[in-house]
Amino acid sequence: MYRIVWEFEADPRLNAEFEREYGGHGAWEAFFRRAAGYLGSELFRSAAAPSRYLTVDRWASRAAYEAFRAGFAEEYAALDAHCATLTRSERLVAAAEEP
Repeated sequence: MYRIVWEFEADPRLNAEFEREYGGHGAWEAFFRRAAGYLGSELFRSAAAPSRYLTVDRWASRAAYEAFRAGFAEEYAALDAHCATLTRSERLVAAAEEP
């Protein structure tokens, strides 16, 4: 399994919208569900900093994720640009495969 972990700081005024877009039935999960090899995503909100979030995306393999990114590059970029309006920062924490 391949996991990708992102950390976000949402605009505090837009936390609810951020959670809708990145949560279990949001735009990102609906988009990823179109891909072979997508296994699911989780959204976590920090207890100490309510505008800080982690997402964990699970894929069957790195190859499945990379094939999706290559095949849907324009749509990915458009959704990413739209959702960037909800955040103050975004950082890739880790992209890792199980040994």
